[in-house]
Amino acid sequence: MAKHINVALIGNPNTGKTSVFNRLTGLNQKVGNYPGITVEKKQGTCKFGRACKVHILDLPGTYSLNASSLDENVVIELLLNKNDKDFPDVAVVVADVENLKRNLLLFTQIKDLGIPAILAINMSDRMKRKAITLDIPLLEEKLQTKIALISSRKNLGFDYLKELIENYNQLSTKPCLNASRISPEYFDRLRKAFPNQDLYKLWLVITQDVNFGKLDRNELKGVASFQTESVSNLKRLQQKETVARYQFINETLKQTLHIDTANAKDLRSRLDRILTHKVWGYVIFFGILLLIFQAIFDWSAYPMDFIDSTFASLSEWTKNTLPAGDFTNLIAEGIIPGLGGIVIFIPQIAFLFLFISILEETGYMSRVVFLMDRVMRRFGLSGKSVVPLVAGTACAIPAIMATRNIENWKERLITILVTPFTTCSARLPVYLIIIALVIPDTRVLGIFSLQGLTLMFMYILGFGAAIFSAYLLDKILKIRSKSFFVVEMPNYKLPLPKNVIITVVEKTKAFVFGAGKIILAISIILWVMASYGPGNFNDAEEIITNEYASQNLSEEEIEMHIDSYKLEHSYIGRIGHAIEPAVRPLGYDWKIGIAIVSSFAAREVFVGTLATIYSVGSEEEETIKNRMAAEINPVLGGPLFNFASGVSLLLFYAFAMQCMSTLAIVKKETNSWKWPMWQLFVMSAIAYVVALAAYQFLK
Repeated sequence: MAKHINVALIGNPNTGKTSVFNRLTGLNQKVGNYPGITVEKKQGTCKFGRACKVHILDLPGTYSLNASSLDENVVIELLLNKNDKDFPDVAVVVADVENLKRNLLLFTQIKDLGIPAILAINMSDRMKRKAITLDIPLLEEKLQTKIALISSRKNLGFDYLKELIENYNQLSTKPCLNASRISPEYFDRLRKAFPNQDLYKLWLVITQDVNFGKLDRNELKGVASFQTESVSNLKRLQQKETVARYQFINETLKQTLHIDTANAKDLRSRLDRILTHKVWGYVIFFGILLLIFQAIFDWSAYPMDFIDSTFASLSEWTKNTLPAGDFTNLIAEGIIPGLGGIVIFIPQIAFLFLFISILEETGYMSRVVFLMDRVMRRFGLSGKSVVPLVAGTACAIPAIMATRNIENWKERLITILVTPFTTCSARLPVYLIIIALVIPDTRVLGIFSLQGLTLMFMYILGFGAAIFSAYLLDKILKIRSKSFFVVEMPNYKLPLPKNVIITVVEKTKAFVFGAGKIILAISIILWVMASYGPGNFNDAEEIITNEYASQNLSEEEIEMHIDSYKLEHSYIGRIGHAIEPAVRPLGYDWKIGIAIVSSFAAREVFVGTLATIYSVGSEEEETIKNRMAAEINPVLGGPLFNFASGVSLLLFYAFAMQCMSTLAIVKKETNSWKWPMWQLFVMSAIAYVVALAAYQFLK
């Protein structure tokens, strides 16, 4: 029978834990949420030989088992609950060879829980350059464990790590620190009250209540009633535990670790002086942003054009090949154009995630967080709020989840409320198609693309709106608060290609399949609503033939008038005309109105909706962009998508909420419908007013 092993991958932030996870699992990963909470759960499987299947759970980064955030609490919850299906048979604690002292605090705590633990010391390829030497056999003896010296960059030591995991039952579970050392009298009372329980596990359950306040979790029976010490005294004992652990760690490393600083070759401090400089730091950051947006437009132009023309050809081929009828029309006019409206943006989205991944992998993103803290404090936020705002360029949902590491409630609430202003990847399809239609493809100074500069401006506008809104909310919300900003600066390192590729593939796949489900469903609904209608819809051919009988029109022209009549008198046409008075002052027609309403499910649906509407009844092979460019303004004449209406649309989507998933996550994080409803109302009102003013001024 195959052997099954549950492995928990645990470690401090920036120890390369994700790289180790990627090395072990490759693309055999899936991402979800822990039951009942919105903390990301990353897991993967791999096989060690033929008879051993390993399930690896990548737990959120934590500095210790003294939780101060919901992310850290997830780790403790799992390690305290043996009934959890993911409870580990063995814990692999990933440590950074340059920060071993700090990393070992977490390792000794996990070891003391009685869980078999392996210490995986990562980045071993840096040891020679940093002049670090380790006495591994002696360190194993002191820590009562097995140590794998690994390098995820060079793929070194992983065979030995797998061997240790496979033979985890041979590991010692002897604790590093006797828990009763902290306070013999207190632990003696604890032992008498709970004679059959593990003392250190009890201690963690009690102190997590003190650290973290009221939590919904499975507590050990009777612990809640064991209140023989005050909160302040428990915190004092917890500090005493930390001191005792560091005494043990210092004594251990004094005998096993040696760093020859005189021979170390380090560029980090010199790079930091430039990249976090109060002037040059910002210049470099905005220069990098400019390069990213130029690349998104320039590099992706060819694959985009290929995808666009391929879907147009596929739609035409389907109509000409399959038997005529509603089912063929559904595929050719509904499903294919709808999916084409999202697949076309895979190149840009992949490039966006590529650049974000590279910035994170190199360690530069932490410098950006530190750099922006100076700006954020002026607007009532700290540098910790930058992490969700930067993450919001991918998606607002995980970005809002990321606010859980902000301890201060006022800062966290403000960050949650303003994060949707940042330009997420769902807005990217809308921006790209509109910019391509209304902004000339010209060069500024012979180097910079005007379209790329416009895209960068949209990102800056979103970030600026978030910062300004945070400033106003800081003045409006009367919540007393005080917080401190601490960020760890990881070492600079070259991006690991495998990590970058996995990130790009997984994030792009999640975006496409997540959006694809919604777009496919909406495309089918829209096609049905556009292909059928009430009243005289079915008499369109007779009405048009009689109306144009006196004119000498070709068969193709008659067919075009019939298709146009049917679309306007279909169910979707009637709904569109009903809401048209509200959107006409913004420069939109009823078709754009329908696209805006349907895109409330997800912003990226906007393009797919227009693609579906414009494809209904179309017999010609045309791309989405060409159909949109050919649309005529029914009131003013001329192109519907001109500079004024295009800018109006860009500004509308820059400020509008337009995402019910984000509203749902805000409700979950704030535990109230009050904040998401205010968010929806205020952002929609801002979007409408700004778009209205822009169109009326520019037309």
